[in-house]
Formats: sequence, C-alpha cells, structure tokens
Amino acid sequence: MPELPEVETIARGLRPALEGRGIVSLDIRHAGSVRGGLDAKTLAATVPGRRILAVSRRAKLLLLTLSDDLILAFHLKMTGRLHLPAPDELPDRHTHLIFHLDNGGRLFFMDMRKFGYCAALTAGQLQAFPFYAALGPEPLETSPEDLAGRLKGRRGRIKALLLDQTVLAGVGNIYADEALFRAGLRPDAPADAVSASRKIGLMTHVRAVLQEGIDSCGASIRNYVDARGDAGAFQNTFNVYGRAGQPCPRCAASLEKMTVAGRTSTFCPRCQHG
Repeated sequence: MPELPEVETIARGLRPALEGRGIVSLDIRHAGSVRGGLDAKTLAATVPGRRILAVSRRAKLLLLTLSDDLILAFHLKMTGRLHLPAPDELPDRHTHLIFHLDNGGRLFFMDMRKFGYCAALTAGQLQAFPFYAALGPEPLETSPEDLAGRLKGRRGRIKALLLDQTVLAGVGNIYADEALFRAGLRPDAPADAVSASRKIGLMTHVRAVLQEGIDSCGASIRNYVDARGDAGAFQNTFNVYGRAGQPCPRCAASLEKMTVAGRTSTFCPRCQHG
C-alpha cells in the first residue's frame, strides 16, 4: 500500500499538471471506484466545468480541491494509481476513472484490485468522513516530543501503534520497520515499557525515514510508481524491510520476521531490543 512518502510524491507530480486546470468531462468505467459523498452518476454530471484549485495530501489520502466546494479524496489502498498518461496512451482494463482536462490532458485513476476509491465530498463532509475525521497528526508537521506524547498511556505493541492511523497519520509497514530498526526497538516491544526518551528517539527516526522516502520519490516494491509512471528508489536503501534471512547491515546477524498487528515485521534480534 502506498504510504505517506509515496502519496506525497504522487501529489507533487500531479500538482504542476493539474492545478488551475478545468475539468471538461469524467468517464466512469467502474462505478464502484466512487464511494462516499456523491454517487458515480452524480459525480460525472457535477465535475464538468469545475476547476482544480489545489492538489494536496492528508495521511495516505490524495486530495483534489475543486471549485464550488467539492473535494475528491482518493485512497489508493493496495494497487491504486493516479496517472498522467501520454497523449497517445490508451486506458487499460484497470483504468476506472478518466478526467478530461481543458488543455487536452487527462488524469487516470487505475486500480488492479479495485480496493481504492474516490470520495466526492464538500469540505464539511470531508471533515466528518470517518477515515479522515479519525486521523492522527501529520508526522512531518509535528515535533518528535508531541508525537511521542501520542503514545503516552497507550498499551499494545509499539509497531501496532505506529500503524494505527488514529495515533499518527501516514505510516505503514515499510517505514515502521525502518524506523524501529534505527531506534533499536523490537516491533513487538510493549509500548508502555518503552521510556519517554526512547519514544522521542523513535519518533525522530519516523520523521527521518518518511522524509528520506519523499526525497527518494517513494519505495517501489510491487505496483507503486509516481504520476508519470516512474519507480521510486527508497527500496534500494532498506535496512530491514523485506530482508528476513539476510544479514543485518549493522551487526551481520540474520534478520528475522514476526507478525505484529497482522503485518509481517522484519527486525534484527541482536540490534533491536526492549
């Protein structure tokens, strides 16, 4: 699933191509891709003539703010993509929404597994949208001390809390594993047994790996590419994620894996403790 750095990379790629552009029409090839707010038929009739005012991101949501109080909130889920096609590029069978723009450009929403969606909402409806309303703070806009404070009094495994979008927004399996390795904490460490100073250190590493992910244009493991179809590069610098059985880059011990919060977690049994 694209995490904060991947969605931020997509937003940055879309911004110069979309902001200020008018929408001429919308082709809906799979009505199930429109969920929440307006239904597919109403959305197709509503967006023509509206202008794209801003492209932004909140957690793992990519937001297109349109004129006349309408926001398109895209959740890419596992295999969703927002793609700026070449002029002669034809939509494939996984292309579910096609936005036609006033300069002749197009925007494709594509999703192989059809878990992703577009929710068409007013600003007020977005604030009340269950997923959006429950989101925790943005890690890169919040100090490590304040982020660590979000863990105070919470029980459960430390990685499970990092993945909890109500605790902090946008962190997924990749960046949680990498941050925990840098912090020297096991994924299954009980959060209430981790000292305040180590929690602050962990959140410092969370912020660092997220920023490095953005600087590398995201991590391409399976399906992720940016708005132009280019792969990211952060996967080339993984310390632990997806490397179970390989040597730890720090101590050369064999990396191990476990399941935490239903997700596979890779860690070093020697470097990560507590």
